[in-house]
Amino acid sequence: MDSIRQNKVGRLIQRDLSEMFQKECKEFTVGAMLSVTAVRVSPDMSYARVYLSIFPSNLTEKVLESLAEKNKSIRFILGKKIGKQTRIIPELKFFVNDSLDYIDKIDSLLKQ
Repeated sequence: MDSIRQNKVGRLIQRDLSEMFQKECKEFTVGAMLSVTAVRVSPDMSYARVYLSIFPSNLTEKVLESLAEKNKSIRFILGKKIGKQTRIIPELKFFVNDSLDYIDKIDSLLKQ
């Protein structure tokens, strides 16, 4: 169970990363549309697991590779945004939230 502080920092990171991917870091997304669905922060605030929804889904691997390569740049830009509000800027790990694909698959199976 996450603490209140973890939830607040997670929401802060989620909001700022979403804004960054729309405006400042468009070249990191390889032409795909990204949506930050959730951010889970470790209890010591040093790691953050960022869950992304990527459209179209066939670009998922390319986008994750690009984000892994540019991780330091993304963290630096994020640090400039939230540096006054948090003491530690967490290391970011990106994961795919494929719940939309799962929903589509279940929906198509139910229609058959």
